[in-house]
Amino acid sequence: MVWVRDDTCGLGPYRADLVETYWGWEQDPALLVAYGRQQPESLEARVEGIAHQLRGDNVRFTIYHLADDVPVPAGVATLLPDPSVRTAEYVVMLAPEARGRGLGTAATRLVLDYAFLITNLRMVWLKVLAPNKPAIRAYEKAGFRTAGTLREAGYWLGQVCDEVIMDALAAEFVGPSAITPLLTGQET
Repeated sequence: MVWVRDDTCGLGPYRADLVETYWGWEQDPALLVAYGRQQPESLEARVEGIAHQLRGDNVRFTIYHLADDVPVPAGVATLLPDPSVRTAEYVVMLAPEARGRGLGTAATRLVLDYAFLITNLRMVWLKVLAPNKPAIRAYEKAGFRTAGTLREAGYWLGQVCDEVIMDALAAEFVGPSAITPLLTGQET
């Protein structure tokens, strides 16, 4: 089931039956480096963790690549909301085979569209390790701007590095919306 889509990708429910797929992506060394994690997680721990995630208040999506109009799981996107101030932290993970195709940018735009028009957030923010230039470019294309830097807050390939804080505001979110036509009955 795909809830919202564009020409390249779609967002659907976060699914317990995909836990082994999600876990496999999370063990990718490039993802471990990009997240700043130093160790992989066991499948058993991941299975326990997904039960908690499915019951939580966070907004989680499976990202689907829509190659040949057949939805193929390609990643996970999460909004970690703070309802008291109507903001959320954004976290995204793409499968190794999905990277470099523009799916990160497309999925991030769809999540922002959902965040601002469905969840009624006023701002979404994220942290990214400064050496992760492809991720920073994808976030910028999707509508994020650099808001600041946490100096020496992370590690990249064994070296201390800065973390870049980026944000996107509902008031500045422009461009075509995949949500608006769903709500107004208009075709995209």
